[in-house]
Amino acid sequence: MTNNFIDMKNSNVILIAGNNTAECHPLAMRWVLRAQKNGAKLIVVDPRFNRTAKVADIYAPVRPGTDIGYLSAIVKYIVDNELYDETYLRENTNALYKVNPDFSFHDGLFSGYDDETGSYDKESWAYQLDSDGLPIQADSLDDPDCVLMKLKAHFKDYTFEKASEITGMPADKVQLVAETFVNNRPGTILYALGMTQKSVGVQGIRMYAIIQLLLGNMGMPGGGINANRGEPNVQGTTDLACMAHILPGYIPIPTDAHPTLNDYIQAVGTSSGKKMISLLKAWYGENATPENEFGYHHIPKRDSTISNAAHVPIFEKLNQNAFKMGFIFGQNPVVSTPTVDMALQGLSNLDLLVVSEAFETETSSFWLHPDLNPEDIQTEVLLLPASITFEKAGTITNSSRWIQGKDAIVPARGEAKPDADIIYEFMLKLKETYAGSNDPKDKAILDLTWDYATTGHGLDVESVLKEMNGYNLTTGKLLNSGSEIQRMEPGKSSSGVGGLYTGVITESGNHSLRRDNADSSGLGIHPNWTFSWPDNTRVLWNRGSVNRKGQPRDKDRALVSWNGNKWIEHDVLHVAANDKAPNTPEGSKVFANTEGKGALFRGPFTMPQADTPDITLESGYDPNVFKVAPISNEGGIGDGPMPTHYEPLESPVKNPMFSQQSNPTAQPPKLPEFQKYGDGKDFPHMLTTYMVTEQFLSGGVTRNTPQLNELMPSNFAEISKNLAKKVGVKSGDPVTISTARGKVTVEAMVTDRMQPLKIGGKDVEVVGVPWGWGFKGLVSGESINTVTNSGYEPNTGTPEYKACACNVTKGGK
Repeated sequence: MTNNFIDMKNSNVILIAGNNTAECHPLAMRWVLRAQKNGAKLIVVDPRFNRTAKVADIYAPVRPGTDIGYLSAIVKYIVDNELYDETYLRENTNALYKVNPDFSFHDGLFSGYDDETGSYDKESWAYQLDSDGLPIQADSLDDPDCVLMKLKAHFKDYTFEKASEITGMPADKVQLVAETFVNNRPGTILYALGMTQKSVGVQGIRMYAIIQLLLGNMGMPGGGINANRGEPNVQGTTDLACMAHILPGYIPIPTDAHPTLNDYIQAVGTSSGKKMISLLKAWYGENATPENEFGYHHIPKRDSTISNAAHVPIFEKLNQNAFKMGFIFGQNPVVSTPTVDMALQGLSNLDLLVVSEAFETETSSFWLHPDLNPEDIQTEVLLLPASITFEKAGTITNSSRWIQGKDAIVPARGEAKPDADIIYEFMLKLKETYAGSNDPKDKAILDLTWDYATTGHGLDVESVLKEMNGYNLTTGKLLNSGSEIQRMEPGKSSSGVGGLYTGVITESGNHSLRRDNADSSGLGIHPNWTFSWPDNTRVLWNRGSVNRKGQPRDKDRALVSWNGNKWIEHDVLHVAANDKAPNTPEGSKVFANTEGKGALFRGPFTMPQADTPDITLESGYDPNVFKVAPISNEGGIGDGPMPTHYEPLESPVKNPMFSQQSNPTAQPPKLPEFQKYGDGKDFPHMLTTYMVTEQFLSGGVTRNTPQLNELMPSNFAEISKNLAKKVGVKSGDPVTISTARGKVTVEAMVTDRMQPLKIGGKDVEVVGVPWGWGFKGLVSGESINTVTNSGYEPNTGTPEYKACACNVTKGGK
């Protein structure tokens, strides 16, 4: 989220696409309604006419998985009619940068595609560089080599009519959406899993970035791109690296291509290198020294040939007997994993499964699944009783990046413990078990600092927060800003999140507990209400809210400004140096990527190091590595420098744009016995999944709550009256939803909220089913993820839950 929930009130137009705010983020919806009350236009794009759409000024239907089609038409409309903010483009984006003349795009494929590997060589996506290794800028936005003209050429065929042919959204509605969003600036875009859970998820979000950069909406109050997280602390879990490809604070995880710390720093750049050393000092303390590369060799190295994906590949590897033991904390994959049979068989291959949960869930009881015979399951399962959120103290980091401290409301019952206490005790036992070992591989455990304070109730979580915040190791004082890590000599600071949370708890107190709601700006900044990373910034890239001279582009929306001598702030100046004038290189930088420019075109670029000394680096750690390492090294996006429309991995529709049907870089099935694909002949409809307010996520807690079960006692399939007539069912009748992977039976909900969409002159039906049901709990039902597709997005590994081909028939299976 670039801005924050309260900032939505500053918008003149709000596009909600891939997010059902009213039902899935009801507290955020109050700020959407506030903006609408102030005169803002609300646009909702969704396959279903949901509760958010009910209050929209404009509702536009869309076929699941095809959002890039209508968004591309918006880009074409902006560029063709020169409705972009030209000054913003020139000053703050890479619009003028010249692209490699070898770059091309033809029939759905970018230059550099290797059909054998299913991946791209991105060399042709690079900028043209001058003798200093810096991008060459065109004199005019009309230069055929410049990024803006590449963008114009790429989207030239996405007319309103073509967008309608792709998405099913009427052409006049596509035009209305485009005109309304473009003509009411600043505007914001809200999205959630409805946009990311697709095989083109990253490129869909890139579309939002391109549109907002073209319109000058980034860095502005009421602007930005705002992801609404589906669970209160999902932002915190990503910050703290509950993913396979990063370490806490979004520090790139080392791979086998980085055998030494020198190699790593040269690959990831000086900034990430300093964060890594600060992280290692937090984890290994006095045992992290320059002589042992600060404990760098204790960090496991990922296979550099494997993608960043995690969730589906874990279950693929479980089925290939790659693991003997598994830990699952606060997740219920037997409900939430696509192609559930793959998950069930994978768990059955484990010797031991440890599940930490507040209730007995489908995962902790997977061996009782109706399709399994418990006598065939040899996996030993241990269920650890975990506290629920009301029984735990700590912090929650919400979608706005606000780190909010909280106390336990009630004590945990019985033997239940907070997850942090469980993990803490695990490591204590491990260190005790390995004590005295001389095996080098055990030093990663033995060298680890594990001296958090405890209270009579267990782990003192504030001591963990202090480690995350970080220390000046010379003074022993808590750090105040993440920038201190960058200014200090490597090894003289520590931070368990690489500086991302630095400032949340300092010598002046625990800022996550602040509850001062004063706001002198009137823009929803509230600087003393908890703490927002980074450095308490409330609107990211806010240097973009002022012009080259540092004066607000909109005097009524002043976040920061230059008074001739210094920056004065309602918000904390982001990225640009707050002690440098706006016309200096340091004071003019808006974005934190390598170029410091918003990327309309996303290719690889490494900023050369100025005045690089002639240094030969040996293996191990040499502090001089920071004199030769790049400022950064960003390799671009795996499936293209600009988005393009591909059909979902399963679709009854032929791609209206290209012979290339779906994303060419999507990973092929590893387990064909489970990961089967269907075609439009047998599966003519599109299935999409979503969540309901009353049953939260997989239902592990809510389906054990009687009051919520009264409100939402069973699962259902929303189908149009048109489809109901064809199938011969009415509301309440059982229907079977089938895909290439199996069948589930749920009750039909026949509704006008679902309408067939015209695609190529034919009706395509959309079927919507909530996903949070399983065979355990006080209420139960078949999980729709039994039949969803486990194909996934190539950059993030996110499965394509939101779009797969299905059929619907009357009665039970």
